[in-house]
Amino acid sequence: MTALEQIRQFAMFVVVGCAAAVGHYGLLVALVELAGAPAVPASAAGFVVGGVISYLLNYRFVFDSAGQHLPTAGKFVAVAVTGLALNSAIMWVLTHWAALHYLLAQVTATGTVMLWSYGANRFWTFGRPVRPDAPPA
Repeated sequence: MTALEQIRQFAMFVVVGCAAAVGHYGLLVALVELAGAPAVPASAAGFVVGGVISYLLNYRFVFDSAGQHLPTAGKFVAVAVTGLALNSAIMWVLTHWAALHYLLAQVTATGTVMLWSYGANRFWTFGRPVRPDAPPA
């Protein structure tokens, strides 16, 4: 993959991540502000919603996977569960120990988990082969 292709792929990953973040943050804020839920479990619930959005869009538009959904989804879930643990740990530390506002803590957690998930999904979950009808990047 050329440097330009890598930049394009990462840019698409960020766009998909923004769509997933809308689902994640939307549920997080709704649960905390409207339902009075604690921030860490609300973040975990939002993470799951964002994860579903992320899988579907990454499978087709970012990594253009030719892999079958079942094994690919299994790998994605393994990466996502690790990301969920990392997200929850960061949220807990930043909201309990550092006493940060939950949204500031979530932004920090999101950035960290984004870097982890991009690398893991690029090289493991959605590793080649590319679909035969995929346009050149």
